[in-house]
Amino acid sequence: MGEHKAKMVNKSTDLALTGVAGLDDILAGGLTRGRVFLLEGSPGTGKTTISMQFLMEGAAKGERSLHITLSETEDEMRESAQSHGWDLDGVEVHELVPPESLLDEEQQQSLLYSSDLELGETTRRIFEIFERIKPDRVVLDSLSEIRLLAQSSLRYRRQILSLKHFFSTKNTTVLMLDDLTADVADKTVHSVAHGVIRLEELAPDYGSERRRLRIIKYRGRRFRGGFHDFLIDTGGVRVFPRLVSAEHKNAFVREVIKSDSAEMDALLGGGVERGSSVLVLGPAGTGKSLLVLTFVTAAIARGERAAMFVFDEEITLLFDRAMMLGIDMQAMVDAGDLIIEQVDAAELSPGEFSQRVRNCVETHGARTVVVDSLNGYQAAMPEENSLILHMHEMLQYLNRKGATTFLTVAQHGLVGDMRSPVDVTYLADTVILLRYFEALGRVRRAISIIKKRTGAHEDTIREYRIGSYGIRLGEPLTDFQGVLRGVPTFVGNKGKSALLEDERE
Repeated sequence: MGEHKAKMVNKSTDLALTGVAGLDDILAGGLTRGRVFLLEGSPGTGKTTISMQFLMEGAAKGERSLHITLSETEDEMRESAQSHGWDLDGVEVHELVPPESLLDEEQQQSLLYSSDLELGETTRRIFEIFERIKPDRVVLDSLSEIRLLAQSSLRYRRQILSLKHFFSTKNTTVLMLDDLTADVADKTVHSVAHGVIRLEELAPDYGSERRRLRIIKYRGRRFRGGFHDFLIDTGGVRVFPRLVSAEHKNAFVREVIKSDSAEMDALLGGGVERGSSVLVLGPAGTGKSLLVLTFVTAAIARGERAAMFVFDEEITLLFDRAMMLGIDMQAMVDAGDLIIEQVDAAELSPGEFSQRVRNCVETHGARTVVVDSLNGYQAAMPEENSLILHMHEMLQYLNRKGATTFLTVAQHGLVGDMRSPVDVTYLADTVILLRYFEALGRVRRAISIIKKRTGAHEDTIREYRIGSYGIRLGEPLTDFQGVLRGVPTFVGNKGKSALLEDERE
């Protein structure tokens, strides 16, 4: 008896882990023991999957776990568990079906038939099962059936209060599920429950469905607010907590890091500061990805790790193009120095992408992170404002972790006025501008630094070439005016001396 009391005291002070990756972080540790919680969402949002993970987590810790289902059969429950590779060992599953007397055809046609009979019988059987099992964790699936039996909001509220009072006297952690199919405007349980978790499913015009959750209420605890993306995969639900950069800060030396091009470093005023962000702007084909690779190879040569997230280009094609510049990306990957991921914006939520970036930095120790490009990243955002907020948090997070970030943006157009699909120039610490221009009957490329927060830089415009020798920068184009507009005018007297000569190999 003394051991049982000690166990109850301990249960009332700690938290019940949900067993769902990321959800306990959002809940600031888990669910308060001995309280009633509501998990609500439309059908297909993952309520039953989360509830099974909650019960299996308890069973793994030696707690008695009970799942009472009014909406699914036990066979359906176990079949769903098997699809995730679970066998529900240690979890008691009880299926409540209407008693045989209430299924009798004569009873149903009688004027004396009342839902009161079924509601009372259902509640009695819930209490009986509970008293027999004496569980530490209970899932009640779902409240929609109880709401239908109650028939009125007043009787439904009384029934929920009755259930809450019964469970609270037993010091049991309860998770009640509600599929919102009966009356979405009825917030009865919100006021009764200790905490409320809302699951939502969004269907974009193209791509797979997106799921997100939000903690609507949690009495007495500071939880992580806002929406958090999650997905249902083989093995259960995975939640991606919203990235809050203010929670992450590491001490590091803000040294100047260099690329593998002396000319590029000179243009940048010595290099790029560690923990800063670099935005590379330019139209398609100007070599944004290859330019960024010069910093990646330099980082790996210093003994650091780098991570690349490629949205727009097939990785094998990028490997082939890099090899033409003498950069063996496959060897870097095989050595474990480079982590490269092909990202499908139509299938990836912003929250999952943030989690992948965090994993590369915190688990694999990447000090250089490349996002190529923001055009593809924007496709994963519901609207541009969200992209700006996501990028702000991510850049701040990487900055505080001491990781140097390189972003590319493909601008619309080839020459003349350029338009960017999203303006993040004010977020980046350094902005590198790439341009096409026409001179002496040839299409050429120009590069300039238009912004650098962390120090001085050249204000010149230089021509550059890309070839098997890598990236080669020329002298400042002082003899031309209007290079950035695409069609410059010659104003000097040196002829073509300021332009790069053809590379002879």
